[in-house]
Amino acid sequence: MISLEIPGWGPLHLKHLVLDFNGTLAVDGVLVDGVAERLKRLAADLEVHVVTADTVGTAGEALQGLPCRVAILTPEAQDQQKLDYISELGAELVCAVGNGRNDRLMLEDAALGVAVMLAEGVAPETLAAATVVCPSVLDALDLLLHPLRLTATLRS
Repeated sequence: MISLEIPGWGPLHLKHLVLDFNGTLAVDGVLVDGVAERLKRLAADLEVHVVTADTVGTAGEALQGLPCRVAILTPEAQDQQKLDYISELGAELVCAVGNGRNDRLMLEDAALGVAVMLAEGVAPETLAAATVVCPSVLDALDLLLHPLRLTATLRS
């Protein structure tokens, strides 16, 4: 678990990291360099989940051997499926990371919602739903590896 007391914002207790795959952890179905190493480090403190539509069909292979649970969504109402997933975990204990329009509900409902912008870009609704915006997934994962960065960003 990662716990922080953020002045003027309140306590943050994270047990789960829920990530989108394509456009977040991967570009064109290929895991971004440096992601695997960071996920291994984060798995010491958080339960790591990847919830994806698996647009390119490579999530299972790309994540094989990494300490994470992979959930492949059905085509309909993927935004609601992602929201339901974090709700079952306890959204108040979740850091959600994504970029697509189907990520917006989970980012909005999670204790910490992080939008990232890789080559696919980021949907404006998702950007608006995020607590924090990072220019890359590596920066987003590093926020959790160095949580005082979150304090610096979110304090008032």
